[in-house]
Amino acid sequence: MSGDSATVTPMMAQYLEIKEGHPGALLFYRMGDFYEMFFDDAVAAAAALDIALTKRGKHKGADIPMCGVPVHAAESYLLTLIRKGFRVAVCEQMEDPAEARKRGAKSVVRREVVRLVTPGTLTEDSLLEARRHNYLAAFAEVRGEGALAWVDISTGAFRVIPCPPVRLGPELARLAPREVVISEACHDDWAGLVTESGAALTPLARSSFDSTGAEARLTGLFGVRTLDAYGRFGRAELSAMGAIVEYLDLTQKGRLPLLLPPVRELASGAVQIDAATRRNLELTHSLSGRRDGSLLAAIDRTVTAPGARLLERRLSSPSTELPVIRGRLAAVAFLVERSDLGGRLRAGLRKCPDIDRALSRLSLDRGGPRDLSAIRNGLEQGVDILLSLPEADLPAPLAAARDALIGHDALLTRLGDALVADPPLMARDGGFIANGFDADLDEARRLRDEGRSVIAGMQAHFCQQTGVASLKIKHNNVLGYFIEVTATHSDKMLSAPLSETFIHRQTTANAVRFTTVELSEMETRILNAGNRALEIEKRLYDSLKAAILDEAARISAAGAALAEIDLAAALADLARDEDWCAPETDDSRVLEVEGGRHPVVEKALRAGGGGPFVANDVSLGQGTDIWLLTGPNMAGKSTFLRQNALIALLAQTGSYVPARRARVGLVSQIFSRVGAADDLARGRSTFMVEMVETAAILNQADDRALVILDEIGRGTATYDGLSIAWATLEHLHDVNRCRALFATHYHELTGLAHKLAGVDNATVAVKEWQGEVIFLHEVRKGAADRSYGVQVARLAGLPAAVVDRARVVLDALERGDREGGRPQKTLIDDLPLFSAATQAPPAAAAQGPSPLNEKLAGVHPDELTPKAALDLIYELKSLSGED
Repeated sequence: MSGDSATVTPMMAQYLEIKEGHPGALLFYRMGDFYEMFFDDAVAAAAALDIALTKRGKHKGADIPMCGVPVHAAESYLLTLIRKGFRVAVCEQMEDPAEARKRGAKSVVRREVVRLVTPGTLTEDSLLEARRHNYLAAFAEVRGEGALAWVDISTGAFRVIPCPPVRLGPELARLAPREVVISEACHDDWAGLVTESGAALTPLARSSFDSTGAEARLTGLFGVRTLDAYGRFGRAELSAMGAIVEYLDLTQKGRLPLLLPPVRELASGAVQIDAATRRNLELTHSLSGRRDGSLLAAIDRTVTAPGARLLERRLSSPSTELPVIRGRLAAVAFLVERSDLGGRLRAGLRKCPDIDRALSRLSLDRGGPRDLSAIRNGLEQGVDILLSLPEADLPAPLAAARDALIGHDALLTRLGDALVADPPLMARDGGFIANGFDADLDEARRLRDEGRSVIAGMQAHFCQQTGVASLKIKHNNVLGYFIEVTATHSDKMLSAPLSETFIHRQTTANAVRFTTVELSEMETRILNAGNRALEIEKRLYDSLKAAILDEAARISAAGAALAEIDLAAALADLARDEDWCAPETDDSRVLEVEGGRHPVVEKALRAGGGGPFVANDVSLGQGTDIWLLTGPNMAGKSTFLRQNALIALLAQTGSYVPARRARVGLVSQIFSRVGAADDLARGRSTFMVEMVETAAILNQADDRALVILDEIGRGTATYDGLSIAWATLEHLHDVNRCRALFATHYHELTGLAHKLAGVDNATVAVKEWQGEVIFLHEVRKGAADRSYGVQVARLAGLPAAVVDRARVVLDALERGDREGGRPQKTLIDDLPLFSAATQAPPAAAAQGPSPLNEKLAGVHPDELTPKAALDLIYELKSLSGED
């Protein structure tokens, strides 16, 4: 968009110039108390925000569309726009209109874009989910090596991991970033994958990914000569991290957020879980896309936002390092055994504000007095929690957390002395510095708030000095404050020595008016006291903010410590309430669970008033690596598969698990192929999606993987599906050599248990009674003899005629199979195509009431004597036709 400066107003010329520098964003152009938008921006914003679209002036002969939002409510509108995929450039007035008028009557107020608001660069509480991270990520590829870096500028967390291109999808699924930055040179290569992950895609110039320039940007940011102290980073990792810093510099207009030193992660340090498995296991979101119904929602008992974010991180990236896992489990066990201590800790933690996000806002100069207060309150609660924890015998994670809470006394004392208990949101409002902290501020406030009493005190002093009891100090808009005496005392006031102090200002018919140097100075001080008080508070705010930022690394460590304690206490509370057990973790390949339950299903059953969850056992890795599970639909096969994957995952997260006893040998990967869904957007049928996911498992699973497969091959013809399931099971056993739970309706596969040494049959037990199927939900060794599909169809509500017809067809097919497999045409001839449709419907009831119904209609039970009731029963029995 551009315009001819000769045909547009100076203001519109300024707007067009600024807009030209930010073509991909809506421009929030500050005009007084509103952010205004013009032209196409106005049209798009009015539709997205459901606000009025108006017009203002003309441009090139056409009306200029315009809409606006009030500055005080801008955050809510920003949130709506960001959620709808827009980016917003915030353009502020950089000078007072009075300053602009000094340059000429038609001068335009100087304006600049101070910030580019994008999905990955949000810091305001109202724009963020308190209990979730808001990641900005960057992917780079240098000479065949890939790396993924990510940052949460609302907390300062900054991490990078080597990431071959094949791992980009799973890593994006793990992190769920809101925005991903890639080089414009490889836009076509990764755009689809990034968009599929749900993140906003932002291409940057290739120069932003230059690894040499990136290293210089990073060393400059952290004030070091080399990054070796933080780790040995490859070229791709430097490129990805440098691109993030470049993008933050661009969007924050040179005011970089407070970033913690980068942490290099290794793929081998966490359980590898691909996007399909995360979706199938519903780790952080249910299949509907909501948090409710997910594993995270079922187990989250944290009482702080940082603790909740830590839980999500741990659940998304379970550890594969035994010392780490055992340390976390020891912390939970410590608090399980000391429920009173856990209760005290949780009570204190509930009062803890979000230190990380307050610190980030202060570093970006988007904070306020409440963020200073949040740091103070958080550190105060840290001291209380520190005093609650014993000094000895603490598990390593809790001991490290305790140490991080020590040593903030000086800052805490300063903040405690300086701040009021409940400060205002904005520094410009004033009133957040406590009385007694600064003498100049106290004086300015006294003058501002007690001006009359100050003047009254001066008046009493002047009365005593002059000996004129009727002397008054008054005020008007012309003279300001002045001293007035009656005409009878004028000679005294105008004569030495009083004339040396009291300066004559005005004589009226009945009075004479004076001033003094002291009164003039006091007048100036009183008139300026309000502004001076605000200026002093702003100066003190800046000094307190600087003191906090000087201690930023240690404050961040304290925030992380509080999150660690919160998570351990929350998992201990969960374990006690839900009767979970401490898993035994080791370096074996065993997965042994006694009385295992599905945490989400069990919680749903309890909430819905259903029966108790039926617990089940599993034993893998001790001679048997694969369980082949058969049984009818709705019997609980999928639940059994998922619960064991979740138990392994929870154990390596560092949590107790829903079981009576559990032993989990380290799992390196978890793969899940459960459920059926097509992918129409990419032209994939249900069967194609199933095969792609199965291929990923067979190509990637190592001998420490845990694989759960449900109904492989069901999306195609029976023999095709059977052969694929057969070959898949053999490959898992012979090539992958992993632990697996394999559910199927192909009963022919059960014979493989006799052929493959590591395969064992298991089935979900059911009971059939009077044609009904009763699900027992018990997993037992052995194989099912049938699938009970027709009975399940009846339970689902299929018409009785359809169910009856299905039974006839099923009997014929099974009989043909027993008789050596009669040709298909013979079976079809025996089962006419339209026989189900030609079956007579049940006979309609005869017209008119039956004698039995007529008799019952005339009966009034309350009027019957016992003898009459007995006689009636005999009569009804005779009317029914029974002997």
